[in-house]
Amino acid sequence: MTDAPQDWIHPPDLDAARTAQHAIAARAEAADRLPHEPRLVAGVDCAGAARGRPDRLRAMAVLLERGTGPRPLATGLVEGVPAFRYVPGFLGFREIPFILEALAGLPRRPELVLVDGHGLSHPRGCGTATHLGVVADLPTIGVAKSILVGRPEGELGQEAGSQVPLVWKGRQIATVLRSKRGVNPLFVSSGHRVSLNTAVRHVLDWLAGYRLPEPTRLADKLAGEARQVAEGTGPP
Repeated sequence: MTDAPQDWIHPPDLDAARTAQHAIAARAEAADRLPHEPRLVAGVDCAGAARGRPDRLRAMAVLLERGTGPRPLATGLVEGVPAFRYVPGFLGFREIPFILEALAGLPRRPELVLVDGHGLSHPRGCGTATHLGVVADLPTIGVAKSILVGRPEGELGQEAGSQVPLVWKGRQIATVLRSKRGVNPLFVSSGHRVSLNTAVRHVLDWLAGYRLPEPTRLADKLAGEARQVAEGTGPP
């Protein structure tokens, strides 16, 4: 992990958080600086509390090895009460402290992390994937399920693998990707040290018949199961 300023992880207020996001975005790299075919790939996701429950997050990190099938090598789960309130566009400050701990709980450091969230496709260029990548000094990819800013340029085909640019203020900030026929698309963006084209290629490589690529699909599934168990709404 880089020697990140405290405000990049635990800002005292919204103004400090906004300043931190601009600084993190300035440090982010949108060019490839990762092994050509990273073998150890992690997926991370956070599950919030069910509606009406006290505010609580559960961060799940799942470590996979390319070529060994979908069974995770290891998982890391961390939960707690976020120190930062929910504000759209500032989700990273709620999630990053827990994600960092979840990644630290893995027995091996991943070469690439797929994040359930945005990367550079963010109003200040600092979605959770970019935030995590810069703070943790790791290549990251944003794999989001909804648009934060921008609009698709052109009509997206229905076939799996169809792509169109997501454009904001005259430039492409992400790729709209139909990962499976008949399901809503994903919004894939560079996080840190991964170009957009490479990010899309890795997401496609990790698809296994579901909407989400395996790293974030498993992280999403396991984080949700952990929440259900803790809240008594699912099997133990």
